[in-house]
Amino acid sequence: MGLGCMGMSEFYGASDQAESVATIERALDLGVTFLDTADMYGPYTNEQLVGRAVARRRDEVFLATKFGVVRGEDPRERRIDSTPEHARRACEASLKRLGVDRIDLFYLHRRNPDVPIEETVGAMAELVTEGKVGYLGLSEVSAETLRRACTTAPIAALQSEYSLFTRGLERHILPVVREFALALVPYAPLGRGLLTGTMSSIDALAADDVRRGHPRFRDGNLRTNLALVERLRALAAEAGCTPAQLALAWVLAQGETVIPIPGVRRRRHLEENVASLAIRLSAEQLRSITEALPEAAGDRAPDQSRLER
Repeated sequence: MGLGCMGMSEFYGASDQAESVATIERALDLGVTFLDTADMYGPYTNEQLVGRAVARRRDEVFLATKFGVVRGEDPRERRIDSTPEHARRACEASLKRLGVDRIDLFYLHRRNPDVPIEETVGAMAELVTEGKVGYLGLSEVSAETLRRACTTAPIAALQSEYSLFTRGLERHILPVVREFALALVPYAPLGRGLLTGTMSSIDALAADDVRRGHPRFRDGNLRTNLALVERLRALAAEAGCTPAQLALAWVLAQGETVIPIPGVRRRRHLEENVASLAIRLSAEQLRSITEALPEAAGDRAPDQSRLER
Protein backbone atom coordinates (compact mmCIF):
# COMPACT_ATOMS: atom_id res chain seq x y z
CA MET A 1 0.00 0.00 0.00
CA GLY A 2 1.16 3.48 -0.82
CA LEU A 3 0.14 6.92 0.37
CA GLY A 4 -1.53 9.50 -1.85
CA CYS A 5 -0.40 12.97 -0.76
CA MET A 6 -2.54 15.19 -3.00
CA GLY A 7 -5.15 16.11 -0.40
CA MET A 8 -2.49 17.38 1.98
CA SER A 9 -2.19 20.50 -0.17
CA GLU A 10 -5.43 21.03 -2.05
CA PHE A 11 -8.94 20.03 -3.12
CA TYR A 12 -10.46 18.76 0.14
CA GLY A 13 -10.72 21.83 2.33
CA ALA A 14 -8.20 23.47 4.64
CA SER A 15 -4.88 21.68 5.07
CA ASP A 16 -2.70 21.25 8.15
CA GLN A 17 0.93 21.19 7.10
CA ALA A 18 2.25 19.98 10.44
CA GLU A 19 -0.21 17.08 10.56
CA SER A 20 0.56 16.26 6.94
CA VAL A 21 4.28 15.97 7.66
CA ALA A 22 3.52 13.90 10.77
CA THR A 23 1.30 11.63 8.68
CA ILE A 24 4.05 11.04 6.12
CA GLU A 25 6.55 10.32 8.88
CA ARG A 26 4.10 7.90 10.51
CA ALA A 27 3.57 6.19 7.17
CA LEU A 28 7.30 5.54 6.88
CA ASP A 29 7.34 4.19 10.44
CA LEU A 30 4.58 1.74 9.46
CA GLY A 31 6.42 0.61 6.34
CA VAL A 32 4.30 2.60 3.88
CA THR A 33 7.20 3.92 1.85
CA PHE A 34 5.57 4.44 -1.57
CA LEU A 35 4.58 8.12 -1.70
CA ASP A 36 2.58 9.61 -4.56
CA THR A 37 2.46 13.27 -5.55
CA ALA A 38 2.32 15.34 -8.78
CA ASP A 39 3.70 18.65 -9.93
CA MET A 40 0.24 20.22 -10.33
CA TYR A 41 -0.95 19.51 -6.77
CA GLY A 42 -1.04 22.62 -4.64
CA PRO A 43 -0.68 23.95 -7.29
CA TYR A 44 3.04 23.21 -7.44
CA THR A 45 3.52 22.96 -3.67
CA ASN A 46 2.72 19.36 -2.74
CA GLU A 47 6.07 18.12 -4.03
CA GLN A 48 7.78 20.63 -1.74
CA LEU A 49 5.79 19.34 1.23
CA VAL A 50 6.67 15.73 0.46
CA GLY A 51 10.30 16.64 -0.11
CA ARG A 52 10.55 18.34 3.28
CA ALA A 53 8.87 15.42 5.03
CA VAL A 54 11.27 12.80 3.65
CA ALA A 55 14.47 14.82 3.47
CA ARG A 56 16.12 12.99 6.37
CA ARG A 57 14.77 9.58 5.31
CA ARG A 58 15.22 9.64 1.55
CA ASP A 59 16.74 6.15 1.43
CA GLU A 60 13.55 4.69 2.91
CA VAL A 61 11.21 6.21 0.34
CA PHE A 62 10.01 5.25 -3.14
CA LEU A 63 8.93 8.60 -4.61
CA ALA A 64 6.41 8.86 -7.43
CA THR A 65 5.40 12.08 -9.12
CA LYS A 66 3.55 13.02 -12.29
CA PHE A 67 3.66 15.60 -15.07
CA GLY A 68 1.42 16.67 -17.93
CA VAL A 69 -1.29 18.80 -16.32
CA VAL A 70 -0.33 22.48 -16.51
CA ARG A 71 -2.16 25.04 -14.40
CA GLY A 72 -2.36 28.74 -15.12
CA GLU A 73 -2.48 31.87 -12.98
CA ASP A 74 -6.07 30.93 -12.23
CA PRO A 75 -5.63 27.47 -10.62
CA ARG A 76 -8.93 26.38 -12.16
CA GLU A 77 -7.41 26.71 -15.62
CA ARG A 78 -5.70 23.58 -16.89
CA ARG A 79 -4.19 22.33 -20.09
CA ILE A 80 -2.48 19.09 -20.99
CA ASP A 81 1.12 19.14 -22.23
CA SER A 82 2.63 15.74 -22.94
CA THR A 83 5.26 16.93 -25.40
CA PRO A 84 8.81 15.58 -25.07
CA GLU A 85 10.08 19.09 -24.30
CA HIS A 86 7.66 19.48 -21.41
CA ALA A 87 8.53 16.04 -20.02
CA ARG A 88 12.13 17.16 -19.58
CA ARG A 89 11.24 20.58 -18.15
CA ALA A 90 8.76 19.05 -15.75
CA CYS A 91 11.25 16.45 -14.55
CA GLU A 92 13.88 19.08 -13.77
CA ALA A 93 11.33 21.21 -11.91
CA SER A 94 10.06 18.24 -9.88
CA LEU A 95 13.58 17.20 -8.92
CA LYS A 96 14.16 20.69 -7.57
CA ARG A 97 10.87 20.89 -5.65
CA LEU A 98 11.32 17.42 -4.15
CA GLY A 99 14.95 18.16 -3.27
CA VAL A 100 16.20 14.89 -4.76
CA ASP A 101 18.50 13.85 -7.61
CA ARG A 102 16.27 11.00 -8.84
CA ILE A 103 12.53 10.40 -9.14
CA ASP A 104 11.83 6.73 -8.50
CA LEU A 105 8.63 6.56 -10.59
CA PHE A 106 7.78 9.25 -13.14
CA TYR A 107 4.24 9.20 -14.54
CA LEU A 108 2.61 10.91 -17.45
CA HIS A 109 -0.35 12.32 -15.54
CA ARG A 110 -2.63 12.92 -18.51
CA ARG A 111 -2.01 12.57 -22.22
CA ASN A 112 -2.78 15.05 -24.97
CA PRO A 113 -4.04 12.79 -27.77
CA ASP A 114 -2.49 15.14 -30.35
CA VAL A 115 0.98 14.07 -29.17
CA PRO A 116 1.99 10.53 -30.16
CA ILE A 117 2.55 8.50 -27.02
CA GLU A 118 5.72 7.10 -28.57
CA GLU A 119 7.26 10.59 -28.56
CA THR A 120 6.34 11.24 -24.94
CA VAL A 121 7.52 7.87 -23.66
CA GLY A 122 10.68 8.10 -25.75
CA ALA A 123 11.61 11.35 -24.00
CA MET A 124 10.75 9.87 -20.61
CA ALA A 125 13.00 6.89 -21.35
CA GLU A 126 15.90 9.27 -21.97
CA LEU A 127 15.46 10.53 -18.41
CA VAL A 128 15.87 6.95 -17.18
CA THR A 129 19.07 6.60 -19.20
CA GLU A 130 20.37 9.81 -17.65
CA GLY A 131 19.66 8.52 -14.14
CA LYS A 132 17.12 11.23 -13.30
CA VAL A 133 14.25 8.76 -13.24
CA GLY A 134 14.10 5.15 -12.10
CA TYR A 135 10.90 3.80 -13.65
CA LEU A 136 8.15 5.04 -15.97
CA GLY A 137 4.40 5.07 -15.50
CA LEU A 138 1.23 6.30 -17.17
CA SER A 139 -2.00 7.53 -15.64
CA GLU A 140 -5.53 7.29 -17.04
CA VAL A 141 -4.73 6.14 -20.55
CA SER A 142 -6.67 3.84 -22.83
CA ALA A 143 -5.77 0.20 -23.44
CA GLU A 144 -4.51 1.07 -26.92
CA THR A 145 -2.26 3.87 -25.66
CA LEU A 146 -0.94 1.67 -22.87
CA ARG A 147 -0.04 -1.08 -25.33
CA ARG A 148 1.73 1.36 -27.65
CA ALA A 149 3.68 2.80 -24.73
CA CYS A 150 4.74 -0.63 -23.52
CA THR A 151 6.12 -1.51 -26.95
CA THR A 152 8.10 1.76 -27.03
CA ALA A 153 9.91 1.59 -23.68
CA PRO A 154 9.66 -0.37 -20.43
CA ILE A 155 6.62 0.80 -18.46
CA ALA A 156 6.43 -0.19 -14.80
CA ALA A 157 3.02 1.01 -13.66
CA LEU A 158 -0.41 2.24 -14.63
CA GLN A 159 -2.20 4.57 -12.24
CA SER A 160 -5.97 4.81 -12.67
CA GLU A 161 -9.02 5.26 -10.51
CA TYR A 162 -10.15 1.85 -9.28
CA SER A 163 -12.38 0.84 -6.39
CA LEU A 164 -15.57 -1.02 -5.66
CA PHE A 165 -17.34 2.07 -7.02
CA THR A 166 -15.15 2.44 -10.16
CA ARG A 167 -14.46 -0.77 -12.08
CA GLY A 168 -14.60 0.33 -15.70
CA LEU A 169 -10.98 -0.60 -16.41
CA GLU A 170 -11.55 -4.29 -15.71
CA ARG A 171 -12.80 -5.14 -19.20
CA HIS A 172 -10.20 -3.63 -21.53
CA ILE A 173 -7.35 -2.08 -19.55
CA LEU A 174 -6.61 -4.68 -16.87
CA PRO A 175 -5.87 -7.37 -19.49
CA VAL A 176 -3.14 -5.14 -20.96
CA VAL A 177 -1.77 -4.42 -17.49
CA ARG A 178 -1.48 -8.16 -16.89
CA GLU A 179 -0.13 -8.93 -20.35
CA PHE A 180 2.83 -6.60 -19.79
CA ALA A 181 3.21 -7.48 -16.08
CA LEU A 182 2.68 -3.91 -14.90
CA ALA A 183 1.83 -2.74 -11.43
CA LEU A 184 -1.67 -1.30 -11.16
CA VAL A 185 -1.74 1.67 -8.79
CA PRO A 186 -5.37 2.51 -7.94
CA TYR A 187 -6.02 6.04 -6.81
CA ALA A 188 -9.26 6.91 -4.99
CA PRO A 189 -9.59 3.27 -3.81
CA LEU A 190 -12.09 4.50 -1.20
CA GLY A 191 -14.36 6.13 -3.75
CA ARG A 192 -13.12 9.63 -2.85
CA GLY A 193 -14.30 9.03 0.70
CA LEU A 194 -17.71 7.51 -0.01
CA LEU A 195 -16.57 3.99 0.85
CA THR A 196 -15.32 5.00 4.29
CA GLY A 197 -18.89 4.97 5.57
CA THR A 198 -18.36 8.27 7.36
CA MET A 199 -20.36 10.53 5.04
CA SER A 200 -24.05 11.15 5.55
CA SER A 201 -24.59 14.38 3.62
CA ILE A 202 -22.81 16.70 1.23
CA ASP A 203 -23.03 19.28 4.02
CA ALA A 204 -20.23 17.37 5.75
CA LEU A 205 -17.82 18.65 3.10
CA ALA A 206 -15.97 21.96 3.32
CA ALA A 207 -17.34 24.77 1.20
CA ASP A 208 -14.34 24.59 -1.15
CA ASP A 209 -14.19 20.78 -1.32
CA VAL A 210 -14.06 19.79 -5.00
CA ARG A 211 -16.34 16.82 -4.39
CA ARG A 212 -19.27 19.19 -4.11
CA GLY A 213 -19.11 19.39 -7.90
CA HIS A 214 -18.71 15.67 -8.53
CA PRO A 215 -21.78 13.88 -9.92
CA ARG A 216 -21.53 11.01 -7.44
CA PHE A 217 -21.93 13.42 -4.54
CA ARG A 218 -24.97 15.19 -5.92
CA ASP A 219 -28.67 14.76 -5.13
CA GLY A 220 -30.16 11.40 -6.12
CA ASN A 221 -26.77 9.90 -6.95
CA LEU A 222 -25.52 10.54 -3.43
CA ARG A 223 -28.61 8.95 -1.88
CA THR A 224 -28.15 5.88 -4.07
CA ASN A 225 -24.46 5.63 -3.25
CA LEU A 226 -24.97 6.03 0.49
CA ALA A 227 -27.49 3.19 0.35
CA LEU A 228 -24.83 1.04 -1.33
CA VAL A 229 -22.37 1.95 1.42
CA GLU A 230 -24.85 0.58 3.97
CA ARG A 231 -24.44 -2.79 2.28
CA LEU A 232 -20.68 -2.44 2.66
CA ARG A 233 -21.13 -1.49 6.31
CA ALA A 234 -23.07 -4.69 6.98
CA LEU A 235 -20.44 -6.83 5.26
CA ALA A 236 -17.68 -5.04 7.19
CA ALA A 237 -19.45 -5.76 10.48
CA GLU A 238 -19.53 -9.45 9.57
CA ALA A 239 -15.80 -9.34 8.78
CA GLY A 240 -14.98 -7.45 11.98
CA CYS A 241 -13.52 -4.37 10.32
CA THR A 242 -14.51 -0.90 9.15
CA PRO A 243 -16.09 -0.21 5.74
CA ALA A 244 -12.89 1.52 4.61
CA GLN A 245 -10.78 -1.47 5.60
CA LEU A 246 -13.05 -3.89 3.75
CA ALA A 247 -13.07 -1.70 0.63
CA LEU A 248 -9.26 -1.56 0.66
CA ALA A 249 -8.98 -5.29 1.34
CA TRP A 250 -11.12 -5.91 -1.76
CA VAL A 251 -8.77 -3.79 -3.91
CA LEU A 252 -5.68 -5.46 -2.44
CA ALA A 253 -7.17 -8.87 -3.21
CA GLN A 254 -7.30 -8.12 -6.95
CA GLY A 255 -3.67 -9.15 -7.39
CA GLU A 256 -0.22 -9.06 -5.88
CA THR A 257 0.82 -6.20 -8.13
CA VAL A 258 -2.21 -4.06 -7.29
CA ILE A 259 -0.89 -1.29 -5.02
CA PRO A 260 -3.57 1.19 -3.89
CA ILE A 261 -2.61 4.69 -2.80
CA PRO A 262 -5.42 5.90 -0.52
CA GLY A 263 -5.05 9.57 0.21
CA VAL A 264 -5.17 10.65 3.83
CA ARG A 265 -4.31 13.81 5.73
CA ARG A 266 -4.36 12.51 9.29
CA ARG A 267 -2.46 9.82 11.13
CA ARG A 268 -5.56 8.11 12.51
CA HIS A 269 -6.96 7.54 9.03
CA LEU A 270 -3.59 6.28 7.83
CA GLU A 271 -3.44 3.74 10.66
CA GLU A 272 -6.99 2.56 9.91
CA ASN A 273 -6.07 2.01 6.26
CA VAL A 274 -2.83 0.20 6.99
CA ALA A 275 -4.71 -2.29 9.18
CA SER A 276 -6.50 -3.51 6.04
CA LEU A 277 -3.24 -5.15 4.93
CA ALA A 278 -3.85 -7.84 7.54
CA ILE A 279 -7.31 -8.74 6.21
CA ARG A 280 -7.47 -11.89 4.08
CA LEU A 281 -10.72 -12.30 2.18
CA SER A 282 -11.96 -15.71 1.09
CA ALA A 283 -13.20 -16.31 -2.44
CA GLU A 284 -16.73 -16.37 -1.08
CA GLN A 285 -16.27 -13.04 0.69
CA LEU A 286 -14.83 -11.45 -2.43
CA ARG A 287 -17.76 -12.67 -4.47
CA SER A 288 -20.27 -11.40 -1.90
CA ILE A 289 -18.66 -7.97 -1.76
CA THR A 290 -18.42 -7.66 -5.54
CA GLU A 291 -22.05 -8.65 -6.03
CA ALA A 292 -23.33 -6.41 -3.23
CA LEU A 293 -21.54 -3.29 -4.44
CA PRO A 294 -22.16 -2.36 -8.09
CA GLU A 295 -20.44 0.68 -9.53
CA ALA A 296 -21.51 3.98 -8.05
CA ALA A 297 -24.35 6.04 -9.48
CA GLY A 298 -23.13 9.05 -11.44
CA ASP A 299 -19.99 9.84 -13.38
CA ARG A 300 -16.70 10.17 -11.57
CA ALA A 301 -14.74 13.39 -11.26
CA PRO A 302 -15.28 15.90 -14.09
CA ASP A 303 -11.60 16.31 -14.95
CA GLN A 304 -9.40 15.29 -17.87
CA SER A 305 -9.70 11.60 -17.00
CA ARG A 306 -11.56 10.70 -20.14
CA LEU A 307 -9.50 12.32 -22.86
CA GLU A 308 -9.10 8.90 -24.44
CA ARG A 309 -12.29 7.17 -23.34
